[in-house]
Amino acid sequence: MPDTAYRFIIADDHPLFRGALRQTLETQYPDARIDEAGTLEDVTARLEDDGDVDLILLDLTMPGMRGFSGLMYLRAQYAGVPVVIVSANEEAQAIRRCVEFGASGFIPKSHGIEVIREAISSVMAGNMWTPPDVDLGADDGAGDLVQRLATLTPQQVRVLMMLSEGLLNKQIAYELSVSEATVKAHVSAILQKLGVESRTQAVIAASKIEAGQWQMGQEADDSAASSA
Repeated sequence: MPDTAYRFIIADDHPLFRGALRQTLETQYPDARIDEAGTLEDVTARLEDDGDVDLILLDLTMPGMRGFSGLMYLRAQYAGVPVVIVSANEEAQAIRRCVEFGASGFIPKSHGIEVIREAISSVMAGNMWTPPDVDLGADDGAGDLVQRLATLTPQQVRVLMMLSEGLLNKQIAYELSVSEATVKAHVSAILQKLGVESRTQAVIAASKIEAGQWQMGQEADDSAASSA
């Protein structure tokens, strides 16, 4: 495919880092179209305007992301658009989780320009790229929960994100421009898919797989069990 057909979205809330990534892409693919976004909402707006995107370079911690839920939403809503995470979080667990939720690669921000170029080239060739020293096969005990979360529809992911923010059904209905009955149906489906009985349990389950919070979630459960 010629460079002129390539379109990238750089999604990061730090303008200086977006600029550095843009320069890297412009050197590597001089004829490509490159869009920038500073929030998850910006990313979705660009995709809604034109979904013909070859690659999204996505930061895990920009506004609207909330752990891995932003990645989950993009992969569910725009399954045909590859996403590579570019993050300052270099924990093996976070890298494995991103791959489990459908990322085409994970590039630590600490890596040099040449490595970033190599990683992007590899993904554009149809490969998966992660740091070579990361064991993607390790099991942290969250596999079943990850699989359950991966079955959520895009709208259910959005509802779960809003539940995690503490929004009430009527507030979620207003934000999504749907009826409260529709929101209740989504919440019921979420509870069933996650195998939990309440909104609170669903939020706790979601928090367990957020970047760096799996062990915190485990500790919270252990503490609650011991005090019960």
